[in-house]
Amino acid sequence: MRLESLTLLAAGAALLAPAAIPAAEAPVMAPVARQEGAVSAAELLAAVRDCAPVSHGRYRSDAGAPADIPVCGTREAVFWKADMDIDCDGLPGPRCNRRTDPLFTADTAYRQSDGRPLDAQRLPFVVVPAPSGLWDHREHGVTGGSAVAVVHRDRVRYAVVGDIGPRDIIGEASYAAAEALGVPPDPRGGGAASGVTYIVFRNSRVQPVEDRAAAARTGERLARRFVDAGGR
Repeated sequence: MRLESLTLLAAGAALLAPAAIPAAEAPVMAPVARQEGAVSAAELLAAVRDCAPVSHGRYRSDAGAPADIPVCGTREAVFWKADMDIDCDGLPGPRCNRRTDPLFTADTAYRQSDGRPLDAQRLPFVVVPAPSGLWDHREHGVTGGSAVAVVHRDRVRYAVVGDIGPRDIIGEASYAAAEALGVPPDPRGGGAASGVTYIVFRNSRVQPVEDRAAAARTGERLARRFVDAGGR
C-alpha cells in the first residue's frame, strides 16, 4: 500500500499558534504481501479427489509397471495422478542433449510459434500418451499448448501440453517443469516416483505455446475457475 504525502498547511496559519505542538507522524505501514487469486496445491488436490474415468483402461507409470493409472475427467478438465519421468527432448542445450540424455531426441510433437521444437530445459511442459483405444486426448479437448496445472507436494506450477509419449505409459514432464516443482530434473536419474498430479484444462490454449509467462497466467485463471466450481 502506498502512503500519500501529507499536504502542508499555509505558512501564515502556522504563525497564528504561538506554541504549536507538531502533529504526530503517521506510522509507516509495512507493505502487505498478497497473492490475490493464487490457487494452492491443497485446493487443487481437493478438486480432483474423486475420479470419474474417461480412459477405457489404465496406464503404466513405466514399462513393466502395473497398469493402474486411469485418466479421470470433469466438464472442465482431465487429470491423472502418476510419477514424473523427465523429458529432455527438443532444442538441445547445456542440460538437454545427447551427452546428458542417452534417449535424447532433438524434436517434440508440438512446436514453437517459429516452427522450431520446444525447449525442455526452459519451458515447463507435460507429455500425453499417443492416441489409442485406451484414450485419445484429442477427443477431450486436449492438444499442443493446452494449459496444465502440475501439483507436487505443496507446489503448483503451470505448464503446457508439449509432447506425445508411448501409448500405454503416462507421467512425464519437461526438465523445466520438474525443476520448477523441486523435482530432480536430471534425465538420467531424476524425476519423482509418485505423488504428481497433472490437471489439463479442456479446450484451453496458451499462445504462443513457448511463452512461459502466458502459461502461468492462463493456468492460474483456469485453476481458479476450476476450484471455485468445485472441480466440475
